[in-house]
Amino acid sequence: MDHALIDLHCDTLTAFMDEAGQDDILAALSDPARREGAAARLAAHVREADTMDDLAHHLALSKLPQGVRWCQCFAIFLPDGLSPEDALAYYRLHQQSFVRQMEKFSRRVVPCRTAGDIERAWTQGKTAALLTVENGSALAGRLDRVAELARDGVRMVTLTWNGENELGSGNVTDHGLSGFGREAVSELEQHGILVDVSHLNDRGFDDLLSVVQKPFVASHSNARAVCGHRRNLTDGQIREMVDRRCLIGLNYYNAFLRDDGQVAGLDDLFRHVEHFLALGAEDCLALGSDFDGADLPPCLDSPDKAAGLYGYFLDRGLSPALAEKILWKNALDFFRTNLG
Repeated sequence: MDHALIDLHCDTLTAFMDEAGQDDILAALSDPARREGAAARLAAHVREADTMDDLAHHLALSKLPQGVRWCQCFAIFLPDGLSPEDALAYYRLHQQSFVRQMEKFSRRVVPCRTAGDIERAWTQGKTAALLTVENGSALAGRLDRVAELARDGVRMVTLTWNGENELGSGNVTDHGLSGFGREAVSELEQHGILVDVSHLNDRGFDDLLSVVQKPFVASHSNARAVCGHRRNLTDGQIREMVDRRCLIGLNYYNAFLRDDGQVAGLDDLFRHVEHFLALGAEDCLALGSDFDGADLPPCLDSPDKAAGLYGYFLDRGLSPALAEKILWKNALDFFRTNLG
């Protein structure tokens, strides 16, 4: 195969150890009696773990298919419940891990900030890597932290995870954006960092529309009319994003593809594609796998299977031009317009 793929979201960077051990560390960070020891264990694991090329993960540099020009957005995922101090330390630890791994694997991958950087990486035969943040708690409640993220090369921030933080509420809560959240949206835009609404609840989405000035992203969200999970986008939200020339990444998570979570094959993803296209999202639709952050169906649990979507889309009747838009062109055009 000889085509490209841009994936707007994975949790591979912060998948630093086996799930049970990782969950134990994250739980201990919010326990004052266990916090110090947990922080030390976390730092030790992250400084040694080459998460970007761990073959036990969904995504690994060694798993990327030959002949596919690949661009991956690597998220620093922050769990809910961290104190501002711990959130800041957690972000910095994983940001340093990103830098270290970019240097270690520099023959195969290069950090990028713009569409031009991505295209240069592809010309060199390398994977393009964009650093993102999942959970605005990384700001630790301070607007001046936005400038630090920008200096670090962060290109996108998911405002919330599932619960509440200083910016607002995620999909399991019912408050909207806070006053700080509204200020943070403007500050992110001023520093050229994309605002990501995946995980944000409906009230927060409505609040965002009143303050956002630039196109924004839903990096890994599907259509709620097809699968009713509240993490997915309503038709009204999709139409608003289409009108504002935003970007939407298809999520491969079982629970976001079907109401019963029993994904039978790629047709369950294609139902979302058809719905988005019916709402006019031809120029907005992209991929947002959620690799290493969710339970994925066997048909979409590796990079080579994701790359196979190109042929599948053609088999389902999409034109080569439209298939390319979804796999990479819409995202690259969006980055060119909104990241430089």
